Amino acid sequence: MYPWGHNRRFNSYTEYIRNTFGGRVQKVVVDAGFTCPNRDGSKGTGGCTYCNNDAFNPSYCNPIEPIHAQISKGIDFHSVRYRRASRFLVYFQPYSNTYAPLSLLKKLYSEALSFPDVAGLVIGTRPDCVDEEKLQYLAELSQHTFIQVEYGLESCYNKTLDRINRGHSFELSHAIIQRSHDLGIRTGAHFIFGLPGESLEEMMREAEIISGMPIDTVKFHQLQVVKGTKMELEYMADPSAFHQFSLEEYIDFIIRFLERLSPSIVVERFAGEVPPQLLHHLSWDLIRYDEVLKRIEKELERRDTYQGSRIKHPVTF
Repeated sequence: MYPWGHNRRFNSYTEYIRNTFGGRVQKVVVDAGFTCPNRDGSKGTGGCTYCNNDAFNPSYCNPIEPIHAQISKGIDFHSVRYRRASRFLVYFQPYSNTYAPLSLLKKLYSEALSFPDVAGLVIGTRPDCVDEEKLQYLAELSQHTFIQVEYGLESCYNKTLDRINRGHSFELSHAIIQRSHDLGIRTGAHFIFGLPGESLEEMMREAEIISGMPIDTVKFHQLQVVKGTKMELEYMADPSAFHQFSLEEYIDFIIRFLERLSPSIVVERFAGEVPPQLLHHLSWDLIRYDEVLKRIEKELERRDTYQGSRIKHPVTF
């Protein structure tokens, strides 16, 4: 048994959810029709250079349909695909799902929570799309239902955030994560490895920086260059500015990163998947995430190592 209470060699989100709810709980993605401040002109236009939300929207998720219809379709879909799933988390995923007046957020979140089989919400957003009033409301919700706010941080380096047109600083990310934690809100964070201009050493050092933050859960994705994005044009102009991981190199990197990551942080994903037809090029062929995870766990066992095994003192920000 490891510090997280099970025998997998990392602090697994699957086990975390099972322990929290006493069984399997499945996420149902909804698209509530939000946008982002660096798309609508309030901070910028065009969005983040890597962004194409079609790359991760499931087929049942359509912003034209009302929230209750999307949730009903999602529950039906997952009830067939995952027969053991009887409870669900509604995942407000595309774009920034706190980027609206609080009155609208209350209406949408309440509608989602009204389903008897819905056990809580996961809300994907940006650090610059919450304020004290919204955080106080989310903290209040958290007192009687499962609420997880998943912040897209993407990088710990301002030079990278500027280059990808993120529109906020890492200092803001850190402050919002800390405030969310102080209010008792479960916080998730998302990071991308391989963004242009970042060295392997800089990416590896993020393990120490992240370990010094009060983050509950984390997702890691390898950069995938998606068709129709500004990043695709940048990649075609100068591929040498990008670190494109081979699968074997990425597994090695993730294991060494994991060894330096605080064991208190729950890991939800190690890699991302994008529909092949949306990718500029296939770097890992058509391998699915389940197989990537199996290879990571097999290599952890082969090396006889685990999350946090090399951690010394986390970097405080």
